[in-house]
Amino acid sequence: MTKLLEKALAEVSKLPKKEQDALATWILEELASEQRWERAFAESSDMLDRLADEALAEHREGRTKKLDPDKL
Repeated sequence: MTKLLEKALAEVSKLPKKEQDALATWILEELASEQRWERAFAESSDMLDRLADEALAEHREGRTKKLDPDKL
């Protein structure tokens, strides 16, 4: 464990139990969310490659238009 994390946890330990539990729940949910995102991104790599290839092919064929942010 890093010194910074140790310091943060020492400060958290001073909070009331209810606030400690709320913070712990939030941290665990954030970690789980990050793991789900990493898994989903890793599993979509082939699809993203295929979509990128299709987009480049359409651009080479002249089937794309320049995006004008002012007209969005």
